[in-house]
Amino acid sequence: MDIAMIGLGRMGGNMSRRLLRGGHRVVMFDRAAEAGEKIRSEDGGEVAASYQEVVGKLKPPRHVWFMLPAGEITEATLKDFMGLLSPGDTLIDGGNSNYKDTQRRYAMLKEKGLHYVDVGTSGGVWGLANGYGLMVGGDQEAVDRMRPIFETLAPAPDQGWGHMGPSGAGHYVKMVHNGIEYGMMQAFAEGFEILRAKKQLNLDVAQIAEAWRHGTVIRSWLLDLAANALKDDPELTDIAPHVSDSGEGRWTVFDSIDLDVPTPVITMSLFARFYSRSNGDYTAKVLAAMRNQFGGHAVKKSS
Repeated sequence: MDIAMIGLGRMGGNMSRRLLRGGHRVVMFDRAAEAGEKIRSEDGGEVAASYQEVVGKLKPPRHVWFMLPAGEITEATLKDFMGLLSPGDTLIDGGNSNYKDTQRRYAMLKEKGLHYVDVGTSGGVWGLANGYGLMVGGDQEAVDRMRPIFETLAPAPDQGWGHMGPSGAGHYVKMVHNGIEYGMMQAFAEGFEILRAKKQLNLDVAQIAEAWRHGTVIRSWLLDLAANALKDDPELTDIAPHVSDSGEGRWTVFDSIDLDVPTPVITMSLFARFYSRSNGDYTAKVLAAMRNQFGGHAVKKSS
């Protein structure tokens, strides 16, 4: 199947590679032209120099997938492609857009006869090898047509992806997914802080993390990542206790308030990230290390 990938950062680049290795034809565009050329030289694919060239290389009905930061850059790129595509073509937003923006964009594109599919995407820098979790929203017709793409990107054709509902459902489910992630990460980080603080027992947090990975009820991929981060440097000396957030946790809390659904764990884990930016501690270091492990998110270096 033909598809264009716009944005070849860590996630978009690895998704392009997985699609190419799965036998799909991928047309790639990134403002940094060398990103596409590197993928082309190693895995194949075609590199376009402009949006017009992207559209020209695709056979109708065209499929153009964005892997871009939420907000202005996604909005501007979408509007650029609106003027280039034809009725029946599909735009896919695989970033972390707010579901309300997604629903608005869906209505705007529908007036032009274009399909809009939102795909909450999880898997971080490990997705190339392990596959991506895909939470899909949009019209059934457009989703069905893209099934071969989803089946290739997912961990298995029948695992790790699903059509969650109408426009906005994919990004909404991903938003809540990330809110849950905040709470799980916070619990691990606080637990390791307690272990480290019990000085009289001289506990080895790296050893404990590794032991917990096998057979315990808290074993998980996040614990695997924490163990990996602690293995070489249990004190995380090169990481500053500063934890960013990319928005989804906030949106989850806002919606929980609108729905009268109490979310004390997710809310407090979000506040803990705010606290870290001026009063960081070891808990924040563990959180920052885990974010770096699964998503390649930048960490502040300890000064």
